[in-house]
Amino acid sequence: MSDATKKSFSLWRRWGFAVNLVVRTAIVLAIVVMLNYLGARWFQRTYLNAANNQKLSPLTLGLLNSITNHIKITLFYDREDDLFGMVSDLLNEYRDANAHLHIAVVDYLRDAGAAEKIKADYKSVVTGTNKNLIIFDCDGHPPKAVPGRALTQYAFGNDAPTEALKFQMRTLFFGERLFNAALLSVLNPKPLKACYLTGHGEHSLDAPDDGGYRTFKSVLEQNHVSVTELSLLGTNTVPRDCNLLILGGPTTAYAESERERVNDYLLEGGRVLALANSISLPKRTGIEKILAGWGVELHGQIVTDPKHSSSKSGKDVYADAFNLQHPIGAPLLDSRVRFWMPLPVTKLDVKSPPADAPRIEALVASSEYAQAGALGPARFPLAVSVEKGAVKNVVTERGATRIVAIGDSIMFANNFIEDDANKDFLAASINWLLERTQLMQGIGPKPVAQFRVAFTASQFRAATWLMLAIIPGAVLGFGGLVWLRRRK
Repeated sequence: MSDATKKSFSLWRRWGFAVNLVVRTAIVLAIVVMLNYLGARWFQRTYLNAANNQKLSPLTLGLLNSITNHIKITLFYDREDDLFGMVSDLLNEYRDANAHLHIAVVDYLRDAGAAEKIKADYKSVVTGTNKNLIIFDCDGHPPKAVPGRALTQYAFGNDAPTEALKFQMRTLFFGERLFNAALLSVLNPKPLKACYLTGHGEHSLDAPDDGGYRTFKSVLEQNHVSVTELSLLGTNTVPRDCNLLILGGPTTAYAESERERVNDYLLEGGRVLALANSISLPKRTGIEKILAGWGVELHGQIVTDPKHSSSKSGKDVYADAFNLQHPIGAPLLDSRVRFWMPLPVTKLDVKSPPADAPRIEALVASSEYAQAGALGPARFPLAVSVEKGAVKNVVTERGATRIVAIGDSIMFANNFIEDDANKDFLAASINWLLERTQLMQGIGPKPVAQFRVAFTASQFRAATWLMLAIIPGAVLGFGGLVWLRRRK
């Protein structure tokens, strides 16, 4: 080799490669930063797993966009729990939609120190027996805890023999609705007030039996509505702070003075949930007269529909004909509710109604095969809404009058309220009456593609052998046969 031969890589050439590498790296980093910046402002998520699709509804996004307070959400949860992933994913969606929401996760089984601090900080909602809670805290207001067990609806395989395989399946997930209610609770510490009229054989709010309304009461409380009992006997009137008056299936008659006080409350722009109870028949309780004054007729014949009934007696009626143009009916698309001996509820036939007559709309109706006494087959409305603006010469401090009249109160008793969409129908009716659209449209329960299988001891041993021996053995045997065939 000649001494004049130049080196393959001069100093300048090596420096050129180094500078080129630095520049290229800087360009790549700049592109990554820009993509992250753009992604933080404009992004589109793709949900690969339908079971974990926690895309928020438009009204939830509207609620979140209105929040300017800083809210701390503590997931006090066992990370190994089947539902932890869904709850965590949903809360992350909330946080991504509003940076004022801050999420902390405390596994009370694996982080004893942090768990004790949470118990000390939130003594009002965390007790020794509580577990799997989602705690919402805002600016020192009383915290609100959503129990994990309230987030799902279960289905059980109880028809199988004792030794047979049994299933416990989560079928619906109510996280979005309950989290929105919790946000409203901590943003507005004073809950709305519902008054439950008593003294006429109504369902008991605290009774745990089949006909009680304990679960009914819990649905209101989950929607940030406190419930108190009310008597209108004597000189009592509906309190000024009553946001909702509930007529919970009376079986004995109201006094005339009571009907007048309910009507006075409505004239002031009150809100009433009127639930009829067919057990009172053939007597009339006076709820019919109250509704008639607002253009609604409550009929005295029980609706039956053998083609849409699950009981041998035919006393229950399934209905799925919802008014999807109404805010109560829209979230119940593809759902059905189960009534028990319902009464038809229709618009009163008035020949020349005044111009300011209440606006009455059917909410849900039976199928076209239903009967009501000698009437039918026909489609009978089983629930209606009533709305009327300010009454002439009357100052309505509460706003527009609203009524939801349902021809059945038993459907919300403890033994029926969990059936199908009964609880959803109740929640939608309450929130429409209270004008809280944040808790209504587009926030129906999400399906849960998840289940748990419980085995007996013998079944567990059989499953163990199946998974550890039989299946791997079959794979090895098949592989051996393939090997022998190729050898030949």
